[in-house]
Amino acid sequence: MNRTARIIGLGHHVPARRVGNAEIEASLGLEAGWIEGRTGIRSRFWAEPGDTLSGLAAKAGAMALEAAGIDRKEIGLLLLATSTPDHLLPPTAPLVAHRLGLKKAGGVDLAGACAGFIYAMTFADGFVRQHDRPALIIAANILSRRINPAERASAVLFADAAGAVVLAPSSDPGHGILGASLASDGSAYGLIHIPAGGSNRPFAEEIDIAETRMTIANGREVFVKAVEMMSRCSLEALAAAGVSALDVSRFVPHQANARIFNAVGKSLGIADERIVKTIADYGNSSAATIPLSLSIGHSTKPFRPGETLLLAAAGAGLTGGALVIGA
Repeated sequence: MNRTARIIGLGHHVPARRVGNAEIEASLGLEAGWIEGRTGIRSRFWAEPGDTLSGLAAKAGAMALEAAGIDRKEIGLLLLATSTPDHLLPPTAPLVAHRLGLKKAGGVDLAGACAGFIYAMTFADGFVRQHDRPALIIAANILSRRINPAERASAVLFADAAGAVVLAPSSDPGHGILGASLASDGSAYGLIHIPAGGSNRPFAEEIDIAETRMTIANGREVFVKAVEMMSRCSLEALAAAGVSALDVSRFVPHQANARIFNAVGKSLGIADERIVKTIADYGNSSAATIPLSLSIGHSTKPFRPGETLLLAAAGAGLTGGALVIGA
């Protein structure tokens, strides 16, 4: 079997409400410029009351499907990477597939936090190669509804967005995932988490509402571990692909914090102009940042055949990984 999986469509969507730093800095009592100086973020988009995760995901998926130009009946699988599904049960992917008219597709959620898109792409790549059918990968989050507005570490970072990719079978060995590396570090399990709502600490009347919101226990430790994991996985993925950092046309990192991906780029020796950056205008939407950045990057400067892309992410769990992809 010599099939590969080629990216044939990209899409993204954000809510209508744009939130500048001044609004958050005022609510937290921070001086003007504090957020941008520490994160690289100038603004982000937050969901409005009528917005749903499935709605954001469907709009990004529709854009990617339109760009791909294929019959929706051909799609065999929808993977939805999200930490904020419409409901804890059932999964949201079947609803998104229904809204998109994917009548012959399986659909399931994937909870991989900030690395969710990396994992979803890895699984979808295998599906496309094995079953010779296209797949739709969507990553989407509404993190504004999981922020503790009183906690500075998380309140300044998180955003809402969706990004989508259509993968289709190809016979070109230069397409698809050329090298991959996945990682996890459960010793850092508690660094980024939502304390209540799971089976370990179920919802109950006595639970403080703050326990149902995201908390970052140690921002400095998250920075160190994220840079290490993203850098290590990137080097392993490049080695698996048989290429070097000098061969990377564009590095598309998870937009966690500008300091993190700039440090990773520096450690890999990737020139700043080759790093795709969307954090300034869109903030950190966890798993959605990489496909959002791919879609925006392609809109700005279309990917050319033969380009080598490097994707890397690390986040809660800790989970992380990197992919080398042939455009």
